[in-house]
Formats: sequence, C-alpha cells, structure tokens
Amino acid sequence: MAAAGLGPGEAAAAAHALSLPAEAFGNDPRVELAWAMKAHQHAQVYFNLISSVDPKFLKLTKVDDQIYGEFRKTFRDLKIDVLDPEELKSEPAKEKWRPFCLRFEGVVEDFNYGTLLRLDCRRDYTEENTIFATRIQFFAIEIARNREGCNSVVYSSAREPAAATASG
Repeated sequence: MAAAGLGPGEAAAAAHALSLPAEAFGNDPRVELAWAMKAHQHAQVYFNLISSVDPKFLKLTKVDDQIYGEFRKTFRDLKIDVLDPEELKSEPAKEKWRPFCLRFEGVVEDFNYGTLLRLDCRRDYTEENTIFATRIQFFAIEIARNREGCNSVVYSSAREPAAATASG
C-alpha cells in the first residue's frame, strides 16, 4: 500500500479521521483506505519485531499476564499455531469472544479496534494468511503464541540466513 502518496496534510487528516466514531463515515472509501494502510503498517512492524527479537521475551502490553491468563482460562483448547477462522468468526465463537473482549474495555487502549491477524503463525502476512480481528483478540493470540513458543519459528527462520552469511 502506498502511504508515500499521502502528503503531510492528507496524513494528518487520515489520522484524525481514524479517531472519529465509525458512524460519522458510513462506508467512506478514504477512511477504509486509511484504516487498511494503518493495519498493514502495524502488521509489518509486528512481523519485523518477532523476526528480530526472540518472541518469548516480548511484552506487547502492560497487562500481558492478565490477557494471557484470561485467554487460556476462556479458550483453554484453542489451537493457536494455525487458527481456524470459524474459531473467531462463527456465531458460537463470537458469543464466546464477546465477553472475553469486553473484560478489557478500559484496560487495553482501543481494545476493539480492527487489526490483522495471521492464521498460520509460521507464515508472514499475506491475503490468504490474514484475518480481520479485534485488537484484544490479536493481543491474546499473539501473547499466547509468543509464550507457548509458536512464534519462535519466525525468529529462527529470520536468524538462519544471517547465520549462513556469517559462517560462509
């Protein structure tokens, strides 16, 4: 996505627009584009982070312990390495996720904002490997992936080319 096409005034207007309630816009394509650019940038930054720093040591929020504890209490058996979209989007799943998410209202800033989440944690963000989720769902699943070692494959894969270059 070409964020470079925005001048300073347009970028400021887009940032302001993203802070307004959704009802103010309907389906304004400029807002959708600004959101998509922001979500894509967040996804790139996060993937670069888990590629550069051992995910076991990452702290994504001030309340990671609380998020992880509540997540695993509520979703004890949820398979997080490769997510099934139905576990996030089906009506029964939404009924289970809704109270979980609402527990973090006022605790996690912008807990219900939309973000992008990888389905298969071993792979980068692509159209086929990405699902739309709320920010608290992203945090819950990614904190669990980090703590349970699922994201270590991304970090290890990023280290392999560096190690081959250093030894070659």
